[in-house]
Amino acid sequence: MSRPRHPKKPVELAVQYAEKFGWTVELSNGHAWGRLYCPQSGRDGCQISVWSTPRVPENHARQIRGKVDGCPHVKTDGNDNEEQAS
Repeated sequence: MSRPRHPKKPVELAVQYAEKFGWTVELSNGHAWGRLYCPQSGRDGCQISVWSTPRVPENHARQIRGKVDGCPHVKTDGNDNEEQAS
């Protein structure tokens, strides 16, 4: 992995889940730790902000996974739970 890890484990696992389906991470400064971009580049592609310190990391991770699964540009089955934190 060539990028820094997210400080919250559930969020890091969700970012890794997105990367597995071809999403790319662009790190940023400020409130957002970074942005996730789907493989469809350009104006039509999906993007997700990844917060640095979400109030409930598990909820933010669930939101990220849901948006990755709902992306019309990438085929996921939505049943890949092997990386979820307990």
